[in-house]
Amino acid sequence: MAKKTVVILSDDLDGSEASESIHFALDGTEYEIDLNKDNADELRRVLERFTAVARKTSGGRGRPSGRKSSSSPGGPDAKAVRQWAADNGIQVNTRGRIQADIVEKYEAAH
Repeated sequence: MAKKTVVILSDDLDGSEASESIHFALDGTEYEIDLNKDNADELRRVLERFTAVARKTSGGRGRPSGRKSSSSPGGPDAKAVRQWAADNGIQVNTRGRIQADIVEKYEAAH
């Protein structure tokens, strides 16, 4: 016996048959909405003013692919700081966060 399942999307705004699901995020919350073509076009038109000047972020979904190698976002490479500290006789942890004063000394030297 064969079974066929049919999924029909309903427009979340007006209840008509939806043509697509749209995913978007705002203020750290992700949303999904089912819309027909006209409502989807309207949503894109309204957001275009903002998306045209916004910065795109990579990823955005799921877990981060790995750890960053810097001691702080946008900071120097942790491996380079540790090597510099060792070369200059400064004791530094071999793992984990690098003390702020060591990072400041590294940045001042470079």
